[in-house]
Amino acid sequence: MRIFLVVGFTVCLALLAKGASAQDPNHKARMTGVALDWAAENGRLRPAMQAFPKGADLHNHLGGAIYAETLLDWAAEDGLCADMTVPAIRLPEDGKTCAQNSWKSAAAVRADAEMRRQMINGLSNRSYVPTLNWSGHKDFFVTFERMTARKYRFGDKLAKVAARAASQNILYLELMETVILPELFPLVEGLVLTGDPVADYKTLMASPFGAKIPELVASIGSEIQKAQARKWALLGCDRDMNALGCDVEIQFIHQVVREFEPPVVFAQIMLGWAAIDQIDGVVGLNLVAPEDGYLALRDYSQHMRMIDYLYQTQGPRNVTLHAGELTLGLVRPEQLRSHIREAIEVGHALRIGHGVDIPYEDNAEDLAQKMADEGILLELNLTSNAVILGVSGDKHPIVMYRDIGVPYAISTDDEGVSRIDLTHEYMRFMTTYGVRYLELKYASRNSLSYSFLPGENLWDNATCVSLVKNWGALSGDCEKWVAGSKKAKLQWQLELRFRDYENTLRIPKQRMTSFN
Repeated sequence: MRIFLVVGFTVCLALLAKGASAQDPNHKARMTGVALDWAAENGRLRPAMQAFPKGADLHNHLGGAIYAETLLDWAAEDGLCADMTVPAIRLPEDGKTCAQNSWKSAAAVRADAEMRRQMINGLSNRSYVPTLNWSGHKDFFVTFERMTARKYRFGDKLAKVAARAASQNILYLELMETVILPELFPLVEGLVLTGDPVADYKTLMASPFGAKIPELVASIGSEIQKAQARKWALLGCDRDMNALGCDVEIQFIHQVVREFEPPVVFAQIMLGWAAIDQIDGVVGLNLVAPEDGYLALRDYSQHMRMIDYLYQTQGPRNVTLHAGELTLGLVRPEQLRSHIREAIEVGHALRIGHGVDIPYEDNAEDLAQKMADEGILLELNLTSNAVILGVSGDKHPIVMYRDIGVPYAISTDDEGVSRIDLTHEYMRFMTTYGVRYLELKYASRNSLSYSFLPGENLWDNATCVSLVKNWGALSGDCEKWVAGSKKAKLQWQLELRFRDYENTLRIPKQRMTSFN
Protein backbone atom coordinates (compact mmCIF):
# COMPACT_ATOMS: atom_id res chain seq x y z
CA MET A 1 0.00 0.00 0.00
CA ARG A 2 1.35 3.44 -0.89
CA ILE A 3 0.34 6.98 -0.13
CA PHE A 4 0.95 9.46 -2.94
CA LEU A 5 0.81 12.97 -1.52
CA VAL A 6 2.09 16.23 -2.97
CA VAL A 7 5.16 17.74 -1.31
CA GLY A 8 4.37 20.80 0.75
CA PHE A 9 6.39 23.75 -0.62
CA THR A 10 7.06 25.25 2.80
CA VAL A 11 8.30 21.99 4.28
CA CYS A 12 10.65 21.40 1.32
CA LEU A 13 12.19 24.86 1.68
CA ALA A 14 12.66 24.45 5.43
CA LEU A 15 14.48 21.15 5.06
CA LEU A 16 16.54 22.17 2.03
CA ALA A 17 17.63 25.28 3.89
CA LYS A 18 19.50 23.03 6.28
CA GLY A 19 21.75 21.92 3.45
CA ALA A 20 20.15 18.60 2.58
CA SER A 21 20.05 17.41 -1.01
CA ALA A 22 16.64 16.51 -2.39
CA GLN A 23 18.12 13.08 -3.24
CA ASP A 24 19.80 12.56 0.15
CA PRO A 25 18.30 9.51 1.97
CA ASN A 26 18.65 11.26 5.33
CA HIS A 27 16.79 14.26 3.98
CA LYS A 28 14.00 12.05 2.65
CA ALA A 29 13.71 10.30 6.01
CA ARG A 30 13.38 13.67 7.75
CA MET A 31 10.72 14.79 5.29
CA THR A 32 8.85 11.52 5.90
CA GLY A 33 9.01 12.10 9.63
CA VAL A 34 7.55 15.57 9.24
CA ALA A 35 4.79 14.19 7.03
CA LEU A 36 3.98 11.43 9.52
CA ASP A 37 3.79 13.92 12.38
CA TRP A 38 1.48 16.07 10.26
CA ALA A 39 -0.69 13.03 9.50
CA ALA A 40 -1.00 12.34 13.24
CA GLU A 41 -2.14 15.89 13.89
CA ASN A 42 -4.54 16.10 10.95
CA GLY A 43 -6.63 12.94 10.99
CA ARG A 44 -4.53 11.00 8.47
CA LEU A 45 -2.48 8.77 10.75
CA ARG A 46 -4.26 5.51 9.98
CA PRO A 47 -3.56 5.46 6.21
CA ALA A 48 -0.05 6.81 6.73
CA MET A 49 0.76 4.18 9.35
CA GLN A 50 -0.93 1.36 7.48
CA ALA A 51 1.45 2.03 4.60
CA PHE A 52 4.44 2.21 6.95
CA PRO A 53 6.67 -0.85 6.29
CA LYS A 54 6.49 -3.24 9.23
CA GLY A 55 9.03 -6.02 9.23
CA ALA A 56 7.28 -8.61 11.37
CA ASP A 57 4.79 -9.44 14.08
CA LEU A 58 6.80 -11.68 16.40
CA HIS A 59 4.27 -12.14 19.21
CA ASN A 60 1.05 -13.34 17.61
CA HIS A 61 -1.09 -16.26 18.81
CA LEU A 62 -2.79 -17.72 15.76
CA GLY A 63 -5.84 -18.86 17.76
CA GLY A 64 -6.36 -15.37 19.16
CA ALA A 65 -5.67 -13.62 15.87
CA ILE A 66 -8.98 -14.61 14.29
CA TYR A 67 -11.87 -12.19 14.64
CA ALA A 68 -15.07 -13.48 16.27
CA GLU A 69 -17.16 -12.85 13.16
CA THR A 70 -14.90 -15.16 11.18
CA LEU A 71 -15.13 -17.89 13.79
CA LEU A 72 -18.91 -17.61 13.73
CA ASP A 73 -18.97 -17.75 9.92
CA TRP A 74 -16.89 -20.93 9.94
CA ALA A 75 -19.07 -22.44 12.66
CA ALA A 76 -22.20 -21.76 10.62
CA GLU A 77 -20.65 -23.21 7.47
CA ASP A 78 -19.41 -26.32 9.31
CA GLY A 79 -22.63 -27.14 11.17
CA LEU A 80 -21.35 -26.26 14.63
CA CYS A 81 -23.48 -25.29 17.61
CA ALA A 82 -23.71 -22.26 19.88
CA ASP A 83 -24.24 -22.46 23.63
CA MET A 84 -25.82 -19.09 24.26
CA THR A 85 -25.77 -19.50 28.04
CA VAL A 86 -22.02 -18.77 27.89
CA PRO A 87 -21.93 -17.80 24.93
CA ALA A 88 -19.58 -20.21 23.16
CA ILE A 89 -19.19 -22.16 19.93
CA ARG A 90 -19.36 -25.93 20.46
CA LEU A 91 -18.79 -29.02 18.36
CA PRO A 92 -21.99 -31.08 18.08
CA GLU A 93 -21.85 -34.24 20.13
CA ASP A 94 -21.86 -37.54 18.25
CA GLY A 95 -25.36 -38.50 17.21
CA LYS A 96 -26.95 -35.38 18.70
CA THR A 97 -28.29 -32.24 17.11
CA CYS A 98 -27.63 -28.80 18.55
CA ALA A 99 -31.22 -28.66 19.83
CA GLN A 100 -30.81 -31.97 21.70
CA ASN A 101 -28.06 -30.30 23.74
CA SER A 102 -30.25 -27.24 24.33
CA TRP A 103 -27.96 -25.31 22.00
CA LYS A 104 -28.66 -23.15 18.98
CA SER A 105 -27.15 -23.81 15.59
CA ALA A 106 -24.30 -21.44 14.78
CA ALA A 107 -26.13 -20.57 11.56
CA ALA A 108 -29.18 -19.45 13.54
CA VAL A 109 -27.04 -17.34 15.86
CA ARG A 110 -25.31 -15.67 12.95
CA ALA A 111 -28.68 -14.78 11.41
CA ASP A 112 -30.09 -13.26 14.61
CA ALA A 113 -28.80 -9.75 15.33
CA GLU A 114 -28.96 -9.94 19.13
CA MET A 115 -27.47 -13.42 19.45
CA ARG A 116 -24.76 -12.53 16.95
CA ARG A 117 -23.88 -9.47 19.01
CA GLN A 118 -23.66 -11.55 22.17
CA MET A 119 -21.46 -14.16 20.50
CA ILE A 120 -19.03 -11.61 19.07
CA ASN A 121 -18.75 -9.95 22.47
CA GLY A 122 -18.25 -13.33 24.12
CA LEU A 123 -15.40 -14.28 21.79
CA SER A 124 -13.58 -10.96 22.08
CA ASN A 125 -13.00 -7.84 24.16
CA ARG A 126 -15.27 -5.80 21.90
CA SER A 127 -17.66 -4.55 24.58
CA TYR A 128 -15.48 -5.05 27.64
CA VAL A 129 -16.36 -2.84 30.58
CA PRO A 130 -14.77 -3.45 33.99
CA THR A 131 -17.37 -4.46 36.54
CA LEU A 132 -17.47 -6.24 39.89
CA ASN A 133 -15.78 -9.65 39.53
CA TRP A 134 -15.17 -9.12 35.81
CA SER A 135 -11.74 -7.76 34.89
CA GLY A 136 -9.98 -7.26 31.59
CA HIS A 137 -7.86 -10.27 32.50
CA LYS A 138 -10.97 -12.42 32.84
CA ASP A 139 -12.63 -10.98 29.75
CA PHE A 140 -9.53 -11.74 27.70
CA PHE A 141 -8.58 -15.24 28.77
CA VAL A 142 -12.11 -16.63 28.98
CA THR A 143 -12.51 -16.17 25.24
CA PHE A 144 -10.20 -19.12 24.51
CA GLU A 145 -12.54 -21.48 26.34
CA ARG A 146 -15.33 -20.41 23.99
CA MET A 147 -13.62 -20.74 20.60
CA THR A 148 -14.07 -23.83 18.49
CA ALA A 149 -13.30 -24.55 14.85
CA ARG A 150 -12.89 -27.63 12.73
CA LYS A 151 -9.31 -28.86 12.56
CA TYR A 152 -8.99 -28.17 8.84
CA ARG A 153 -9.55 -24.46 9.51
CA PHE A 154 -5.86 -24.23 10.49
CA GLY A 155 -5.15 -23.30 6.88
CA ASP A 156 -8.05 -20.85 6.80
CA LYS A 157 -6.57 -19.08 9.82
CA LEU A 158 -3.23 -18.76 8.05
CA ALA A 159 -4.92 -17.29 4.99
CA LYS A 160 -6.76 -14.71 7.11
CA VAL A 161 -3.69 -13.50 9.00
CA ALA A 162 -1.50 -13.49 5.88
CA ALA A 163 -3.95 -11.31 3.94
CA ARG A 164 -4.36 -8.98 6.92
CA ALA A 165 -0.60 -8.68 7.27
CA ALA A 166 -0.09 -7.96 3.59
CA SER A 167 -2.67 -5.17 3.68
CA GLN A 168 -0.53 -3.49 6.36
CA ASN A 169 2.82 -3.83 4.60
CA ILE A 170 4.05 -6.59 6.95
CA LEU A 171 6.62 -9.00 5.52
CA TYR A 172 6.80 -11.78 8.12
CA LEU A 173 4.77 -13.49 10.85
CA GLU A 174 5.99 -15.78 13.62
CA LEU A 175 2.80 -17.44 14.76
CA MET A 176 2.39 -19.27 18.04
CA GLU A 177 0.33 -22.42 17.67
CA THR A 178 -0.24 -25.64 19.62
CA VAL A 179 -0.62 -28.32 16.97
CA ILE A 180 -0.48 -31.35 19.28
CA LEU A 181 -1.93 -31.44 22.81
CA PRO A 182 -4.92 -33.76 23.49
CA GLU A 183 -2.88 -36.65 22.11
CA LEU A 184 -0.37 -36.26 24.95
CA PHE A 185 -2.69 -36.85 27.91
CA PRO A 186 -3.13 -40.63 27.58
CA LEU A 187 0.58 -41.02 26.83
CA VAL A 188 1.70 -39.49 30.15
CA GLU A 189 -1.25 -40.55 32.28
CA GLY A 190 -0.23 -41.67 35.76
CA LEU A 191 3.32 -40.31 35.54
CA VAL A 192 4.71 -38.48 38.57
CA LEU A 193 7.73 -36.24 38.12
CA THR A 194 10.25 -35.40 40.83
CA GLY A 195 11.28 -31.89 39.82
CA ASP A 196 14.73 -33.14 38.85
CA PRO A 197 14.82 -32.71 35.05
CA VAL A 198 17.42 -35.46 34.62
CA ALA A 199 15.22 -38.08 36.29
CA ASP A 200 12.03 -36.64 34.82
CA TYR A 201 13.38 -36.77 31.28
CA LYS A 202 14.22 -40.45 31.74
CA THR A 203 10.72 -41.09 33.10
CA LEU A 204 9.09 -39.47 30.08
CA MET A 205 11.35 -41.20 27.59
CA ALA A 206 10.52 -44.57 29.17
CA SER A 207 6.77 -43.84 28.95
CA PRO A 208 4.47 -44.38 25.95
CA PHE A 209 5.10 -40.72 25.13
CA GLY A 210 8.82 -41.31 24.60
CA ALA A 211 8.16 -44.01 22.04
CA LYS A 212 5.65 -41.79 20.23
CA ILE A 213 7.84 -38.69 19.83
CA PRO A 214 8.88 -39.42 16.21
CA GLU A 215 5.26 -40.04 15.23
CA LEU A 216 4.05 -36.91 17.00
CA VAL A 217 6.72 -34.74 15.39
CA ALA A 218 5.79 -36.14 11.99
CA SER A 219 2.15 -35.30 12.72
CA ILE A 220 3.04 -31.68 13.56
CA GLY A 221 4.96 -31.39 10.31
CA SER A 222 2.11 -32.91 8.33
CA GLU A 223 -0.51 -30.60 9.84
CA ILE A 224 1.60 -27.52 9.14
CA GLN A 225 2.24 -28.65 5.59
CA LYS A 226 -1.47 -29.21 4.95
CA ALA A 227 -2.36 -25.85 6.49
CA GLN A 228 0.20 -24.02 4.39
CA ALA A 229 -1.11 -25.72 1.24
CA ARG A 230 -4.70 -24.75 2.10
CA LYS A 231 -3.64 -21.17 2.81
CA TRP A 232 -1.91 -21.11 -0.57
CA ALA A 233 -5.06 -22.32 -2.32
CA LEU A 234 -7.42 -19.98 -0.45
CA LEU A 235 -5.32 -16.94 -1.27
CA GLY A 236 -5.08 -18.01 -4.90
CA CYS A 237 -1.29 -18.02 -4.90
CA ASP A 238 -1.23 -20.97 -7.31
CA ARG A 239 -2.97 -18.73 -9.87
CA ASP A 240 -1.41 -15.37 -9.02
CA MET A 241 1.65 -14.97 -6.80
CA ASN A 242 0.82 -11.27 -6.52
CA ALA A 243 -2.47 -12.04 -4.75
CA LEU A 244 -2.83 -10.40 -1.34
CA GLY A 245 -0.96 -12.35 1.34
CA CYS A 246 1.07 -14.64 -0.91
CA ASP A 247 4.33 -12.81 -0.25
CA VAL A 248 3.96 -12.85 3.56
CA GLU A 249 6.46 -15.28 5.06
CA ILE A 250 5.04 -17.40 7.91
CA GLN A 251 6.94 -19.55 10.39
CA PHE A 252 5.81 -21.11 13.66
CA ILE A 253 6.61 -20.95 17.35
CA HIS A 254 5.84 -24.24 19.13
CA GLN A 255 3.36 -23.17 21.80
CA VAL A 256 3.51 -24.99 25.15
CA VAL A 257 0.45 -24.61 27.38
CA ARG A 258 1.87 -24.39 30.91
CA GLU A 259 -1.30 -24.61 32.97
CA PHE A 260 -1.05 -28.42 33.21
CA GLU A 261 0.73 -30.79 35.54
CA PRO A 262 4.49 -31.20 34.98
CA PRO A 263 4.36 -34.40 32.86
CA VAL A 264 2.17 -32.70 30.24
CA VAL A 265 4.26 -29.52 30.24
CA PHE A 266 7.61 -31.31 30.00
CA ALA A 267 6.26 -33.55 27.24
CA GLN A 268 5.19 -30.49 25.26
CA ILE A 269 8.61 -28.89 25.70
CA MET A 270 10.38 -32.08 24.63
CA LEU A 271 8.12 -32.33 21.61
CA GLY A 272 8.88 -28.71 20.72
CA TRP A 273 12.61 -29.29 21.03
CA ALA A 274 12.37 -32.13 18.52
CA ALA A 275 10.02 -30.21 16.22
CA ILE A 276 12.33 -27.20 15.97
CA ASP A 277 15.17 -29.54 15.05
CA GLN A 278 13.28 -31.59 12.50
CA ILE A 279 10.50 -29.49 10.93
CA ASP A 280 11.24 -26.75 8.44
CA GLY A 281 9.22 -23.72 9.51
CA VAL A 282 9.09 -24.43 13.26
CA VAL A 283 11.65 -21.94 14.51
CA GLY A 284 11.18 -21.51 18.25
CA LEU A 285 9.39 -22.37 21.48
CA ASN A 286 7.24 -20.40 23.90
CA LEU A 287 5.25 -21.13 27.07
CA VAL A 288 1.72 -19.71 27.13
CA ALA A 289 -1.44 -19.46 29.30
CA PRO A 290 -1.95 -16.97 32.15
CA GLU A 291 1.31 -16.45 34.00
CA ASP A 292 -0.66 -15.85 37.19
CA GLY A 293 -2.41 -19.24 36.99
CA TYR A 294 -1.97 -21.55 39.97
CA LEU A 295 0.15 -24.13 38.15
CA ALA A 296 2.03 -21.54 36.10
CA LEU A 297 3.13 -19.79 39.30
CA ARG A 298 3.75 -22.94 41.29
CA ASP A 299 5.87 -24.58 38.59
CA TYR A 300 7.48 -21.55 36.96
CA SER A 301 11.02 -22.34 38.09
CA GLN A 302 10.54 -26.02 37.30
CA HIS A 303 9.49 -25.11 33.76
CA MET A 304 12.66 -23.04 33.34
CA ARG A 305 14.76 -25.99 34.52
CA MET A 306 13.04 -28.26 31.99
CA ILE A 307 14.07 -25.90 29.19
CA ASP A 308 17.58 -25.57 30.59
CA TYR A 309 18.04 -29.34 30.73
CA LEU A 310 17.16 -29.79 27.06
CA TYR A 311 19.27 -26.79 26.11
CA GLN A 312 22.29 -28.23 27.88
CA THR A 313 21.88 -31.83 26.74
CA GLN A 314 20.33 -31.61 23.28
CA GLY A 315 21.69 -28.32 22.08
CA PRO A 316 20.38 -24.76 21.85
CA ARG A 317 17.03 -23.89 20.37
CA ASN A 318 15.37 -20.51 19.85
CA VAL A 319 13.37 -19.69 22.98
CA THR A 320 11.05 -16.75 23.52
CA LEU A 321 9.05 -16.64 26.74
CA HIS A 322 6.02 -14.94 28.19
CA ALA A 323 7.62 -13.51 31.31
CA GLY A 324 6.55 -10.67 33.54
CA GLU A 325 2.98 -10.54 32.22
CA LEU A 326 2.07 -9.67 35.80
CA THR A 327 1.51 -6.63 37.93
CA LEU A 328 0.98 -5.70 41.57
CA GLY A 329 -2.47 -6.74 42.76
CA LEU A 330 -2.82 -9.53 40.23
CA VAL A 331 -0.33 -11.60 42.23
CA ARG A 332 1.53 -11.24 45.54
CA PRO A 333 4.58 -8.94 45.59
CA GLU A 334 7.02 -11.84 46.06
CA GLN A 335 5.80 -13.36 42.79
CA LEU A 336 6.95 -10.31 40.83
CA ARG A 337 10.62 -10.55 41.74
CA SER A 338 12.25 -13.01 39.36
CA HIS A 339 10.27 -14.27 36.36
CA ILE A 340 12.04 -12.23 33.68
CA ARG A 341 15.48 -12.97 35.11
CA GLU A 342 14.74 -16.70 35.34
CA ALA A 343 13.42 -16.72 31.77
CA ILE A 344 16.73 -15.28 30.57
CA GLU A 345 19.26 -16.89 32.90
CA VAL A 346 17.69 -20.35 33.25
CA GLY A 347 15.21 -20.56 30.35
CA HIS A 348 17.67 -19.15 27.78
CA ALA A 349 15.08 -16.73 26.41
CA LEU A 350 16.32 -14.66 23.49
CA ARG A 351 13.15 -12.58 23.60
CA ILE A 352 10.75 -11.64 26.40
CA GLY A 353 7.04 -11.33 25.76
CA HIS A 354 5.35 -8.52 27.71
CA GLY A 355 7.96 -7.97 30.46
CA VAL A 356 5.58 -5.66 32.31
CA ASP A 357 6.64 -6.51 35.86
CA ILE A 358 10.31 -5.55 35.43
CA PRO A 359 10.08 -2.56 37.84
CA TYR A 360 9.21 -5.07 40.60
CA GLU A 361 12.04 -7.50 39.81
CA ASP A 362 15.10 -7.67 42.03
CA ASN A 363 17.79 -5.30 40.71
CA ALA A 364 15.48 -4.14 37.95
CA GLU A 365 17.89 -1.62 36.42
CA ASP A 366 20.67 -4.21 36.24
CA LEU A 367 18.29 -6.71 34.66
CA ALA A 368 17.21 -4.23 32.00
CA GLN A 369 20.85 -3.38 31.36
CA LYS A 370 21.58 -7.09 30.95
CA MET A 371 18.84 -7.27 28.33
CA ALA A 372 20.34 -4.28 26.54
CA ASP A 373 23.89 -5.64 26.69
CA GLU A 374 22.95 -9.14 25.55
CA GLY A 375 20.42 -8.08 22.93
CA ILE A 376 17.40 -9.67 24.61
CA LEU A 377 14.40 -8.28 22.73
CA LEU A 378 11.21 -7.08 24.38
CA GLU A 379 8.04 -8.07 22.51
CA LEU A 380 5.85 -5.03 23.18
CA ASN A 381 2.06 -5.58 23.34
CA LEU A 382 0.50 -2.27 24.39
CA THR A 383 -3.22 -2.94 23.97
CA SER A 384 -2.95 -6.40 25.52
CA ASN A 385 -1.11 -4.98 28.54
CA ALA A 386 -3.70 -2.24 28.96
CA VAL A 387 -6.69 -4.60 28.83
CA ILE A 388 -5.33 -7.62 30.71
CA LEU A 389 -3.16 -5.87 33.31
CA GLY A 390 -4.48 -2.32 33.33
CA VAL A 391 -0.96 -1.06 32.61
CA SER A 392 -0.59 1.72 30.04
CA GLY A 393 0.82 5.18 29.43
CA ASP A 394 3.52 6.32 31.83
CA LYS A 395 2.83 3.29 34.04
CA HIS A 396 4.14 0.99 31.33
CA PRO A 397 7.83 0.06 31.67
CA ILE A 398 8.46 0.63 27.95
CA VAL A 399 9.60 4.06 29.15
CA MET A 400 12.27 2.36 31.26
CA TYR A 401 13.20 -0.15 28.57
CA ARG A 402 13.70 2.61 25.99
CA ASP A 403 15.73 4.73 28.40
CA ILE A 404 18.15 1.89 29.12
CA GLY A 405 18.42 0.83 25.49
CA VAL A 406 16.67 -2.53 25.56
CA PRO A 407 15.79 -3.52 21.98
CA TYR A 408 12.07 -3.90 21.36
CA ALA A 409 9.61 -4.75 18.61
CA ILE A 410 5.91 -3.92 18.44
CA SER A 411 3.48 -6.85 18.29
CA THR A 412 -0.21 -7.66 18.62
CA ASP A 413 -0.48 -10.66 20.98
CA ASP A 414 -4.08 -11.68 20.09
CA GLU A 415 -5.30 -9.20 17.53
CA GLY A 416 -8.68 -10.86 16.94
CA VAL A 417 -9.60 -11.02 20.61
CA SER A 418 -8.36 -7.47 21.20
CA ARG A 419 -10.02 -6.16 18.01
CA ILE A 420 -6.80 -4.54 16.78
CA ASP A 421 -4.06 -5.02 14.20
CA LEU A 422 -0.35 -4.20 14.06
CA THR A 423 -1.01 -0.80 12.48
CA HIS A 424 -3.15 0.08 15.50
CA GLU A 425 -0.30 -0.84 17.84
CA TYR A 426 2.22 1.32 15.95
CA MET A 427 -0.25 4.20 16.09
CA ARG A 428 -0.80 3.69 19.81
CA PHE A 429 2.93 3.62 20.44
CA MET A 430 3.53 6.78 18.43
CA THR A 431 0.71 8.84 19.89
CA THR A 432 1.07 7.67 23.51
CA TYR A 433 4.82 8.20 23.81
CA GLY A 434 5.49 10.88 21.21
CA VAL A 435 7.66 8.50 19.19
CA ARG A 436 9.18 9.90 16.01
CA TYR A 437 9.56 8.28 12.62
CA LEU A 438 13.17 7.11 12.97
CA GLU A 439 12.38 5.22 16.18
CA LEU A 440 9.36 3.58 14.55
CA LYS A 441 11.70 2.53 11.76
CA TYR A 442 14.13 1.15 14.36
CA ALA A 443 11.34 -0.94 15.92
CA SER A 444 10.28 -2.27 12.53
CA ARG A 445 13.85 -3.25 11.68
CA ASN A 446 14.23 -4.93 15.07
CA SER A 447 11.30 -7.20 14.32
CA LEU A 448 13.28 -8.86 11.54
CA SER A 449 16.73 -8.58 13.13
CA TYR A 450 15.56 -10.41 16.27
CA SER A 451 13.28 -12.83 14.46
CA PHE A 452 14.05 -16.54 14.36
CA LEU A 453 14.34 -16.52 10.59
CA PRO A 454 17.28 -18.68 9.53
CA GLY A 455 20.41 -17.11 8.10
CA GLU A 456 22.77 -14.23 8.75
CA ASN A 457 21.67 -10.75 9.77
CA LEU A 458 21.84 -8.05 7.09
CA TRP A 459 23.37 -5.63 9.60
CA ASP A 460 26.36 -7.92 10.21
CA ASN A 461 27.66 -7.24 6.70
CA ALA A 462 29.51 -3.92 6.31
CA THR A 463 28.79 -3.72 2.58
CA CYS A 464 25.07 -4.20 3.19
CA VAL A 465 25.08 -1.49 5.86
CA SER A 466 26.71 0.93 3.42
CA LEU A 467 24.23 0.09 0.65
CA VAL A 468 21.29 0.62 3.01
CA LYS A 469 22.67 3.93 4.22
CA ASN A 470 23.26 5.26 0.70
CA TRP A 471 20.27 3.65 -1.03
CA GLY A 472 22.59 1.60 -3.21
CA ALA A 473 21.56 -1.27 -5.46
CA LEU A 474 22.10 -4.79 -4.21
CA SER A 475 25.54 -5.86 -5.42
CA GLY A 476 28.90 -7.42 -4.58
CA ASP A 477 29.48 -9.04 -1.24
CA CYS A 478 26.07 -7.94 0.04
CA GLU A 479 24.28 -9.61 -2.86
CA LYS A 480 25.90 -12.93 -1.96
CA TRP A 481 25.11 -12.37 1.72
CA VAL A 482 21.44 -11.77 1.02
CA ALA A 483 21.18 -14.71 -1.39
CA GLY A 484 22.39 -17.08 1.31
CA SER A 485 20.13 -15.89 4.15
CA LYS A 486 16.34 -15.95 4.41
CA LYS A 487 16.57 -13.34 7.19
CA ALA A 488 18.81 -10.97 5.23
CA LYS A 489 16.60 -11.39 2.16
CA LEU A 490 13.54 -10.13 4.04
CA GLN A 491 15.57 -7.39 5.71
CA TRP A 492 16.67 -6.14 2.29
CA GLN A 493 13.06 -6.20 1.10
CA LEU A 494 12.11 -4.11 4.12
CA GLU A 495 14.76 -1.53 3.25
CA LEU A 496 13.43 -1.30 -0.31
CA ARG A 497 9.95 -0.72 1.09
CA PHE A 498 11.30 2.03 3.33
CA ARG A 499 12.82 3.70 0.28
CA ASP A 500 9.45 3.56 -1.46
CA TYR A 501 7.66 4.91 1.61
CA GLU A 502 10.16 7.74 2.07
CA ASN A 503 9.84 8.67 -1.60
CA THR A 504 6.06 9.00 -1.38
CA LEU A 505 4.80 10.08 2.06
CA ARG A 506 4.54 13.86 2.06
CA ILE A 507 2.41 16.66 3.46
CA PRO A 508 -0.34 17.54 0.95
CA LYS A 509 -1.09 21.02 -0.24
CA GLN A 510 -3.28 22.79 2.28
CA ARG A 511 -6.88 23.18 1.21
CA MET A 512 -9.23 25.93 2.21
CA THR A 513 -12.29 24.77 4.15
CA SER A 514 -15.47 26.39 5.36
CA PHE A 515 -13.80 26.86 8.74
CA ASN A 516 -11.15 29.27 7.37
